[in-house]
Parts: sequence; structure tokens; C-alpha cells
Amino acid sequence: MLPSSLWRLPAVFDDGIGLGERAYIVFLSILSELVAFTAVGLVAAWGERFPRWIPGLRGRRVPTPAAVVPATLGAVILTVLWTAAFVTEFAGVTLRGEPTRADFPTQAGGWEAAIFYICYLPLLLWGPLLAAVTYAYHRRRTQ
Repeated sequence: MLPSSLWRLPAVFDDGIGLGERAYIVFLSILSELVAFTAVGLVAAWGERFPRWIPGLRGRRVPTPAAVVPATLGAVILTVLWTAAFVTEFAGVTLRGEPTRADFPTQAGGWEAAIFYICYLPLLLWGPLLAAVTYAYHRRRTQ
């Protein structure tokens, strides 16, 4: 997630976009990093017991389905989303079926396209890897 967020953030300083678009880019980058960080709970101690700073739940066991169900749904959604995004990108169209803009980084070619792919290709692995750690979490918690 971090490489794609780092790719997006320079667009905030582009003169051709408005304040709303700038705020959206920053919000999207921060939110995506926070959501991605929740996957750490599947391998960290705080994913098995609620932290002490959570009133009413501190120290109690996290119910296994409370972690496994959202993580599984997230893994499926991410796998479908990023697979579709890359398939359409390679086909030269957007997810809506419209032709990719001529100024899109992959259309420009060269170093700009290479950096784009370096930053975004890891997203193809996000869903399957989330599924793998979710499965490991489920096995560890149910044995």
C-alpha cells in the first residue's frame, strides 16, 4: 500500500486540481494505510486480545469471527478489485470501460510507466496475502 500512496501524494501539489481533489487524495492515502495496517492484527498479539486502552474490552479475547470474517471479505474484494484494475489497464481501458487517457502514466511509457508499475503491482498481491494470513490466523485460533 505504501508505494501506491507515495505515488499518489505528489498529485496534491499539482496546480490543475482543486482543494476537494487534494483532500480526497490525502484522505485516500491515509485511509488506505490505516486499513492495510489492520492486517497486522492477524499476526500480532493485539489481534488476539483487545488492547488495554479499549474500555470495556481491555484484555478480553478477540472473537475469531470478528477478525476472520472482515479479513476474508477484504481479501476477496481486494483480489477482485486489483485483478480487474490491472486487466483493464493492460487492455487500455478504465474500470468503467472508457479508453485510458493519453496522459495516464502507463500510456506515456518510459520511466514514468516503470515507476507506476513498481508502485502499483504489489497491490495484486495484497488480497491473496491477506487471505493467507487470515487462514493462518483462523487455524491458530481454532486449534
